[in-house]
Amino acid sequence: MYAAHHTPPRHFFTDFKHLARLFYSGRTFVAFDTETTGLHAETDYLIEIGAVRFDCNGIVGEPFDALIKPPVPISDFLCALTHIDNHMVADKPAAAEVLPQFLRYLQDDSPVLVAHNAPFDLGFVNTELQRMTFPPLTNLTVDTLPLARWAYPMLSQEKEKGQYKLQSLAKRFSLEVHAAHRADDDARVCMELFKRILQDTLPVQKDFQQAQAAATAMQPLLF
Repeated sequence: MYAAHHTPPRHFFTDFKHLARLFYSGRTFVAFDTETTGLHAETDYLIEIGAVRFDCNGIVGEPFDALIKPPVPISDFLCALTHIDNHMVADKPAAAEVLPQFLRYLQDDSPVLVAHNAPFDLGFVNTELQRMTFPPLTNLTVDTLPLARWAYPMLSQEKEKGQYKLQSLAKRFSLEVHAAHRADDDARVCMELFKRILQDTLPVQKDFQQAQAAATAMQPLLF
C-alpha cells in the first residue's frame, strides 16, 4: 500500500551514503509490505502482511505472508487494486492472531526493516499492536522511498508523476513483478529495489573489504 510521505521516526536510517556499511555490518534485513482497507491507520485495517528476510549473501529462510480478516468489509476499489476480496479473507485470522506471528518472524536477530514509504506500513502495524496493547516496533528501518529520491534525483524532473512509486521504479529497473499490490510480492520487489540502489550508488564490489572494515568500526553506532 502507498500513501503520502511522512517525517521519519528517529529509528529510521537516513545516512544513505553509509548504507554499504550498514548492509555489510553483519545485520539481517527484513523487507516488508502491508495491504490495508484504506490510507488511515486509525480508522482502517490490515488485510495482508508480507515479508522477506535477507542479508548481504542473499535471502535467508522462508518468506512471511499472511492474509488478515479485517473488522470491516474490503471496498470494491481495494479489491480491484489488490485482488484481495472479502471471500478470500472470510476464514482468515484477525490481526490479533497474525501480528504475534509476524513479531516472532522478526524476533530472532532484531533485523533492520526495509519498506517503501515505511512510515505508512509501520504506522498500520504499530496501530494494530497498540490496539493489542503491545509495544510498537522500533527496529532500525530503511525507507526505500527517500532512498530512491536520494539515489535518483533526476526522476523528479520527469513530466509524468509517480516516478518514485514502487511499481514505477520496478518497471524502470526491470525488477520482476509477479503480483503488484500484494504484500508478499511487493516486499520482494522492495528488497530488490534496495539492493539495486545500493549497487547503483556505491562501488560495492570494488570496496567490499573497505565497506566491511568501515562497518566494523561503525558497529557501536548501529546497535
